[in-house]
Amino acid sequence: MRERVQSGIARIGMVCALGLMVCSVMLGQEVRSNAMPGVDFSKYHTYKWVPIEGGTHPNQIADAEIKQAVDAQMQAKGFTKTDSDNANLLVGYQVAVDQQKQWNAYGTGGFRWGGGMASATSSTIDVGSLVLDMYDRTTKQLVWTGTATKTLDTSGNQQKNQKNLDKSMEKLLKKFPPK
Repeated sequence: MRERVQSGIARIGMVCALGLMVCSVMLGQEVRSNAMPGVDFSKYHTYKWVPIEGGTHPNQIADAEIKQAVDAQMQAKGFTKTDSDNANLLVGYQVAVDQQKQWNAYGTGGFRWGGGMASATSSTIDVGSLVLDMYDRTTKQLVWTGTATKTLDTSGNQQKNQKNLDKSMEKLLKKFPPK
């Protein structure tokens, strides 16, 4: 009887652990954007990086990586980066890094034959969001904004972080400029 209870508990633990793994995969990077209605984006051809007053920025290395990822996407869409005050768009960003629980699960054994062990452990990870804003230079009005969550990881591998950042900026700017 005791073995049946332990087997049942192990199965429930394994199902919970697998469920947590599926949820963590499904809840990956998210992006969303919004554009000012009625803006003719075909008039924009150049952009300039500007700081967002009061915005949170990472260290100089992460700053360069973020700008590089955005620059690559903007260039692919035909935009030209400039340091001139005559740029059509003013582009700025800010970041937020928060902490979140991460569940690591594994199991042994199987459902058919009973037995087996399952385990789930939690750890705290940094999860970063990036907000990218674009302003019309002449009107100084926000014309486009986009947010990418789970994009920045300040504690991880630099090459992996850059790859993740490149992917998220590609995803974020996929529908930019709006039609």
